[in-house]
Amino acid sequence: MLKKSVFFAAALSCMMTFAFTGAAMAAGNGPETITLQTAAAKKPAVFPHKKHQDMGIKCAQCHHIAGADGKQAPLPEGQAPAKCETCHNDKMANAKLNSFMLIGHERCKGCHKAGFNGKNGPTTKCDGCHPKK
Repeated sequence: MLKKSVFFAAALSCMMTFAFTGAAMAAGNGPETITLQTAAAKKPAVFPHKKHQDMGIKCAQCHHIAGADGKQAPLPEGQAPAKCETCHNDKMANAKLNSFMLIGHERCKGCHKAGFNGKNGPTTKCDGCHPKK
């Protein structure tokens, strides 16, 4: 009986988290900043989430799912995003996609090099995202 209670409490907790996160996303809200840290990273990266939203970057630019064809597809409306490493981990068959660190560097540096809305992107130097303490 205790196992069922613990399972039910955990499931309810997860559902509430997804519900509140989904509501915040639907409202266009998100955290001011996100600190990204993996076991392999020497330093965490600080991502200015709100700043990217304020620039008009669409959620689907970063938040996505795997489509039926296995390629990147936009996150369905109202679905809360999972942490990147939920999918981008050592269980993913594609070695180019199985490291969140590699994905983060590719996605962030790629956008920053390309720029946005005709403007040059900010720095792609390490300390632009990985500040010295």
